[in-house]
Amino acid sequence: MNIANANKSHYLMSHSLGGCMKYKDLAVSFAALAIPMAAQAQQQGGDVALEEIIVTADRPESFGADLVQVGTFRNARIIDVPLTVNVVPQELIRSQAVAGIYDALRNTAGVSRSQLNGSTYDNIAVRGILVENRTSYRLNGSLPTINLVDLPLENKERVEVLKGVGALYYGFAPPSGIINLVTKRATRDVTQFTSSLTDHGAVAATADISRRITDNFGLRFNGAAGIVQTGVDRVDGDRYVAALAADWDVSEAVSVKLDLEHVAKDVTETAAIQLPAAGSPLVPPAMSGAINLPPLPDPRLNLGGHDLRYDAWATNVLGRVDVRLSPQFALTVEGGQAITERDRDFSQFESLDLRPGSPGFGNGTLRIFRTRDQRYRNRNARTELVGAFATGPVAHNLIVGATSNWRFQNGRNATQVTAVQNYFTPRDVQVAEPGAFTLAPLNVRDRGVYVVDRAKLGPIELLGGLRYSEYRSRSTAANGSVTRFSLKRWTPSVGAIVKPSERTSLYATYLEGLEEGGTAPINNANGGEVLPPAVSKQYELGVKGEALAGVIFQLAGFEISRPFAFTDPVDNMFKLAGRSRYRGIEASVTGEILRTLSVYASGQYLDAEVRRAAPATLIGREPENTPKWTGSLYAEYRPTVLEGFAIGGGAFYVGRRAVNALNQAFVDGYTTFSASARYTIRGIGAEGLTLQLNADNLTDKRYWSTAGNNLLGVGLPRQIKLTTRIGL
Repeated sequence: MNIANANKSHYLMSHSLGGCMKYKDLAVSFAALAIPMAAQAQQQGGDVALEEIIVTADRPESFGADLVQVGTFRNARIIDVPLTVNVVPQELIRSQAVAGIYDALRNTAGVSRSQLNGSTYDNIAVRGILVENRTSYRLNGSLPTINLVDLPLENKERVEVLKGVGALYYGFAPPSGIINLVTKRATRDVTQFTSSLTDHGAVAATADISRRITDNFGLRFNGAAGIVQTGVDRVDGDRYVAALAADWDVSEAVSVKLDLEHVAKDVTETAAIQLPAAGSPLVPPAMSGAINLPPLPDPRLNLGGHDLRYDAWATNVLGRVDVRLSPQFALTVEGGQAITERDRDFSQFESLDLRPGSPGFGNGTLRIFRTRDQRYRNRNARTELVGAFATGPVAHNLIVGATSNWRFQNGRNATQVTAVQNYFTPRDVQVAEPGAFTLAPLNVRDRGVYVVDRAKLGPIELLGGLRYSEYRSRSTAANGSVTRFSLKRWTPSVGAIVKPSERTSLYATYLEGLEEGGTAPINNANGGEVLPPAVSKQYELGVKGEALAGVIFQLAGFEISRPFAFTDPVDNMFKLAGRSRYRGIEASVTGEILRTLSVYASGQYLDAEVRRAAPATLIGREPENTPKWTGSLYAEYRPTVLEGFAIGGGAFYVGRRAVNALNQAFVDGYTTFSASARYTIRGIGAEGLTLQLNADNLTDKRYWSTAGNNLLGVGLPRQIKLTTRIGL
C-alpha cells in the first residue's frame, strides 16, 4: 500500500490501546537501521515507496513490547535491532509503582548504581560503565537531557536502554549505552488521578489528562507534587513535575510534535562514605595492598545533616517537524534545549577511627562540598532524510543526517568545609552558608554527519553506517588554567542480520564510537578537570526471537574496548590510565507467558579487566563497581477467578564489585526482593478504582548499594507504598 494513502494516525502506541494502529510519521517510522517493519523498499510497477506501517499495539497487562523508539531504531521491532535493547513498558512501571529511572532499569541485566545511593538522583552504570549524565539520557530518542535531578517518569510511556556503543546516532557518548525516555502522547481522551503514601511518610499526587482538541490536534498534561521521605533520619523534601505534550497534523504531509517538561526537587542529601586509605592507622590492619571496609551502617542513619540539601530543577523543551516529501522520501527536523540548575551540599564521611579501644572510636570527619547556582545547558539540533529505493533485486533503506550539540556548564563551586561526625551515633551537622565561589566553566561543541544503509536481499540484511564527528571542548579549572581538546574522526558501524524465519533474527555487528575521557568528580584533587576524548569499540553477536506470541527472548555475546579512567587513591587524582575490556553474555525473556502471567527476566555475566595501563599494577584488575553477575526476575499473576486482582513479586541481584581500580577490597553482592498486590474495582469511573500495595527491599536487607570514585553508598531501607488510581 502506498504511504500516500496512509491513515493520519501516527501516535506512539500505548498499552491502553487495542487492535491495530497505522503510522504516517515517516521520519520516526523509517529512521530504523535494520527493521523490515520500519522502512521496506517495495517494487510496485517499477515504483519504490516507503511502506505503510501497521502496528499491533501491546495488550493491556503485558510486560512485552514490540517496538523501540531509540536512535536509528525508532519504531523498529526489538527482534530486528542488531544490538541489545531492553524496553521497560508502562504496565511494568505501574505494577512496580516505579518512582525513578534506576527502579525501572533494575529489571534489565547489567544495571547497577554508581557512586551515589539514589537519594537525590539516579547515577547508573550499565555493563560496569558509567552512563554519562549529560549526554546519554535522551528525551524521545533525541534531546540529551541532564540527569542531575530526578528525571520525571510521570509523563513517560516507557523507559528504554540501548546497550553499548550508540555513537553513530548520538555522537560522543560512553559505550554503556543510551537511556531513552519516551513521552506519553495525546492518542485519546484520558483523565486519570493517582495518589500514593509510604510507610516513611512520603506522599505524592499525580494527574494525567489528555484531550483530542480536534481530529488533527491533541494535548496531554502530566503533573505531580509530593513530599519526599526515604526512611532515613533527618531527611525530607519536596518534588514537583509539570509536563505538556502536543501533537498537530498540519496536513497530510506535515506533522508537528512539541514536548515541555519541568521538574524540581529539594531534598536532604545524605553523606557518602569514603574508603579508608591502605595502611591507615585508623583502621585494623589488612593484608598488604588491601583495605578493610568499614562496617555497614544502619541505613536509617544520616551521617550528614538535615540542612545539607540537594535543591535542583530542570526544564526540557523538544520540538519536531516531520515532512513527507514524496512516497519515497521523508524529512525530520528537530531541536531542543535542556537546562538544569542546582544548589548542592555534597558530603562524604572520611578518616573513620575503627581502632578497638580508641577514645575516638567511631569518630571521623565530614567533608562538605558546596555549590550554589550551578548551571548546565544542552542545545541540540538534528536534520534527517530517510528514503527507500532499489538497485536491481536489492532493496535499500537509506538514512542521511546531521546533528549539532552545544553543551555548557559553569562549574560554580564553594570552598570545602569540615565538621566532626560519629559513624555510629551521628549528630545533625550544620554549617554556615558559603559566601565565596570559584568558576570552572566547560564548553563543548559536538557536530556530526552520518549515513546509514540497510541493504536487503531475501532473508539477509547487510548494515553499513559511517559518521564523521567534529568535537571541541574548552574547560577552565578553578585556578584559571585552560584546557582545550579537539578531534575530527570517521567512525564506522557494520553488521549483518539473517532471518531464518519472520520471528527469529541472527545478527553480528561491529561499531566504533567516540567518548569523552571523563570529568574529574568534585571530590577529587583535580575536580572539574576534563580528560581528552578517545575511541571505543564493540563487537556483538546475538539471536532474538518471538518464542510465543508476545514473548520476546534475546541472547547476545559482546566485547567492548574503551579508555580507562580512574581515581588514583594515592593522590586522589582522576586520570586516564590505559584501556579496559568488557566481555560478556546477556539474556532476557519478556512478555506474557500465559494470558494470566506476565514475566520480565534478565541476566548477565561480565568479564571485565584492565588490559593496558600505567601504572602496570592496574593491568588485570577489574574496573571498579563492575559486577560479574547481575540478574532480575519479576512476575505478575492475574487469576481468572478473581477479576481485577493481580499479585506480583521480584528478585534483583547485583554481584560483588571492586571498590577501586586497585581492587583493594570488594563489596558483597546482594539480592533485594519486592512484592505487589492490586485490585481494581469496576464501575467507579470509566476505568475503575485501583488499589495497589508495593513493598521494596522486602526483607529490609542491609547492603552496599554502590561503589566507585573511592566512595561507598548504603542501600535504602524497606519501603511499603499504597497507591490509588482512578480513571474518569
